[in-house]
Amino acid sequence: MIQGTASGVGKSLLVAGLCRLLARSGVSVAPFKPQNMSNASAACPAGGEIGRAQALQAFACGLAPTVDMNPVLLKPEADHRAQLVVSGRVRGTLMASRFREDREGLLGEVLAAFGRLGQEYDYVLVEGAGSPAEPNLRAGDIANMGFAQAAEVPVWLVGDIDRGGVFASLLGTMNTLDSPDRQLVEALVVNRFRGDRSLLGDACEWVQERARRPLLGCVPYVSDLALPEEDAPYSFRGGGRNSRERGRPVELRVGGIHYPRASNTADLDPFAADPRVDFCWLAGPESLTGLDLAVLPGSKAVAADLSWLRQHGWVEALERHARYGGRVLGLCGGLQMLGERILDPLGIEGPAETRGLGWLPVEAELRQEKLVRTVAGRARWPHELEFAGYEIRHGESSPDPALYPFAARSADGQVMGTYVHGLFDLAGYRHAVLEEWLGWKASPGEDLQDRWRRDLDRLADALRCHLDLRLLEERVGRLD
Repeated sequence: MIQGTASGVGKSLLVAGLCRLLARSGVSVAPFKPQNMSNASAACPAGGEIGRAQALQAFACGLAPTVDMNPVLLKPEADHRAQLVVSGRVRGTLMASRFREDREGLLGEVLAAFGRLGQEYDYVLVEGAGSPAEPNLRAGDIANMGFAQAAEVPVWLVGDIDRGGVFASLLGTMNTLDSPDRQLVEALVVNRFRGDRSLLGDACEWVQERARRPLLGCVPYVSDLALPEEDAPYSFRGGGRNSRERGRPVELRVGGIHYPRASNTADLDPFAADPRVDFCWLAGPESLTGLDLAVLPGSKAVAADLSWLRQHGWVEALERHARYGGRVLGLCGGLQMLGERILDPLGIEGPAETRGLGWLPVEAELRQEKLVRTVAGRARWPHELEFAGYEIRHGESSPDPALYPFAARSADGQVMGTYVHGLFDLAGYRHAVLEEWLGWKASPGEDLQDRWRRDLDRLADALRCHLDLRLLEERVGRLD
């Protein structure tokens, strides 16, 4: 089990890289995360949704994702509540005031999912959540040491040197754990190291002596990985990968608006991964100037995020952007914001009725049953060709069948929307849309999954080169 000294230290990608290393060495391996808290989710082909990171880890193993890989998913709707998804299905709402008590009852289901994976695969690589060194969260824990104790799983503890204080965070975490939990920690790992290893001096020996655990190595910072980020706040604060900064000519300028409850922001990864595209998450309404395409991503609280757009001057800026020829794309929740009305009679996300921006001829109504499915087939717009993606939503609208897999388009053609996530991952379809809608006649580029394979191999190579993996090889055999 990979646990971390904090959120955002790189646990998800380390697990993905180790999954890739094991799988390509012929090991029967699957990923597992007992409890995830994220609005970045993915649909499983057999039904249900899980955290986006576990879907990537499954991809690294060469597997289709299943709900057993992430049995408990918490999707924040507000500061004090989250939608509770168990075994891929919505089970209700988890309130912050009862977080510890209500999650404890889920341990049995978590262990059952872990057991099913253990019967199907020889090795299961587990990812923790946040930090295990939270005394206020230890009782009833199912995400870190509570799970590790119940499942008798050894732990590698990871710290992020890029944010500073890595040796203090590793040692502090060890000292905060009580004795039974501390005994489960088998080894330490330093992640995201930049520079010359000699700069660390005797710090590695220092932390090993005090923690009484081996330090397996310092994983280097692997730049320009086009892999889905689950912790959107960290990705957002890091800005976008700007083609001008990379010294390449700018052919297309795309920007995303990151509202407080933005979800499934990986939909924009194909733009960030394309070296010909100048992509960034926009810092403010003034950043829309000069863009070819502005994107409103999904949202876990559509009415609240739409209110945020209005309060912070985004609506006027988007109107100006479209008036001067810029395009606007709404994805799932973003589509609903661009429509005429959002109806929520059951109070699933917000008020019973919210006025939309009125730029698309659609009206969305939130239903009790969440639609979760993968979709694939032949598009009708811009012309007949293969596409693939997935849908995760409570909202239901009447789409224009002539635009499938898009749902609606404004009368002037400046604004469009779709409910399909991952729609631009396939290069052929992405190219057709950008050529027809924006007049971008560049070559199609590559499928995003091809880039994932290449980057996962880069990550696996870095782990193989910079970590002492003898503890792992004692369990699974020689790693290539």
